[in-house]
Amino acid sequence: MSNQYDMLSSEALKKIDREVAKYPADQKQSAVMAALVIAQDEKGWLPQETIAAVAKYLGMAPMAAYEVASFYNMYDLQPVGKYKVTVCTNLPCALSGGVHAADYVKEKLGIDFNETTADGKFTLKEGECMGACGDAPVMLVNNKRMCSFMLPEQIDKLLAECK
Repeated sequence: MSNQYDMLSSEALKKIDREVAKYPADQKQSAVMAALVIAQDEKGWLPQETIAAVAKYLGMAPMAAYEVASFYNMYDLQPVGKYKVTVCTNLPCALSGGVHAADYVKEKLGIDFNETTADGKFTLKEGECMGACGDAPVMLVNNKRMCSFMLPEQIDKLLAECK
């Protein structure tokens, strides 16, 4: 593999190739969202050089890939803690305790939204609707684990599991 993709492992490139194969050959860029997730899973976050490498691999302009990465809050353009905890504070969750849950997490971790604990373990993010309004308050851990009905007791349990 050429040096231009060295920032992505051969395993990551194989995973991206599997995503690319889901689209017509002339529409490789359709796999950009999945490719960015794969790159982020490998790197822990998405530095601009990594976004540019993904774009080049998919045959698209780096700015087009950056626009995708900067639009969606599942992509991290800055380093984050080992556990990224995203709390939904959209109106349905807010009305069902989302803001209180967020305040509780802030107090427990001693950080605010978009901050990381001193030990690098936790980053707290404010999230948009996660499509589970009936399960509010809702949190997402590392973009993959959905946690429902997050009252203080459940939050304490989650944070203890992560430590």
